[in-house]
Amino acid sequence: MPDAMTAPATRPRLVVGITGASGAAYGVRLLERARDLGVETHLVVTPSGVLNVHHECGLDRRALESLAAVAHAPGEIGACIASGSFDTAAMVIAPCTMKTLAAIAHGFGDNLLTRAADVTLKERRRLILMVRETPFNLAHLRNMTAVTEMGGIVFPPLPAFYHRPQTIAELVDETVERVLQLAGIAAARPQAWAGLGQATPASPSRT
Repeated sequence: MPDAMTAPATRPRLVVGITGASGAAYGVRLLERARDLGVETHLVVTPSGVLNVHHECGLDRRALESLAAVAHAPGEIGACIASGSFDTAAMVIAPCTMKTLAAIAHGFGDNLLTRAADVTLKERRRLILMVRETPFNLAHLRNMTAVTEMGGIVFPPLPAFYHRPQTIAELVDETVERVLQLAGIAAARPQAWAGLGQATPASPSRT
């Protein structure tokens, strides 16, 4: 009889990667919101990602991993998410460093994070990379082009202001909601542009 890790998914599964780029709040909030929506998250955090989450959000590894349904170590190359036979809706790397982008663009699956990304691409599932760097150099742009040509989605976390956010949390929430919708999570509720002079709904509340 199959166990919970290999049985067909009864709720959406989302692979979440967090690397050492600035913008750790996006990854943390993505895990929180996915949990609220009943999504089964599989988390992989690089060592620099752990450091940055602690620096920017004040969370240690244990607190971060507690937000996910399952946490995997980057060196755990035999984990379930390293195989295309493990059914997932999508993978999001939030935030994504240029180093990780380059590894994915060139098929360099040297750890579980980049291997899971490679699996996502080969299985024609959605791979969303919330890349964080500015300005971009030519190598960055070429790597983003390569990933896009492979079927990946490059999604820099550029905030929208048409809904008149009042706090940084509102900016983060709206971006995360858009990413979850793009990942195929039907329950996500980003604010749609209603046209000038039209009211927009409130952002999902934080618990």
